[in-house]
Amino acid sequence: MQGFKKKSIFLTLGIICPLTLQISKVNAGSFGAEIFCTMRDGGNDHESSWEAAYTYIKKQKGGFFKVSPKQAAAQITESVIRDRENFSYCVEYLDNLHPNRKLIRDLKKEEEKREQESKDRENKRKRLEKELEEANEEFPEETLERYSY
Repeated sequence: MQGFKKKSIFLTLGIICPLTLQISKVNAGSFGAEIFCTMRDGGNDHESSWEAAYTYIKKQKGGFFKVSPKQAAAQITESVIRDRENFSYCVEYLDNLHPNRKLIRDLKKEEEKREQESKDRENKRKRLEKELEEANEEFPEETLERYSY
């Protein structure tokens, strides 16, 4: 009988705990959306509004795993879409939460290309300096006077 009680307690906890965590996650996303939308509607820029909402969502989530920016943006978007009546003014700001991924990839590739070109220039400069030093070693240190007989 005791084994059955232990199993039923663990089963009950196993069902209730994930539900409470899910509810807090939904509430965090919903209030995060409210923070983001209210700040944007109040005239704040995207970055400050996003940072405030994302910080709140991360803080409310807790646990071992952190909320990624993509997850937080998805939670905010989901909350705005689900509650369109209350957040109708906020729909126009959602595109800033999901930037153009292709543009980001292209910018990253361009940055990597510039870094590689910079490294190549530096390596070429070092190689030329080394060749110059080797060429200078072939000549003696004393200088020859042109008109000394």
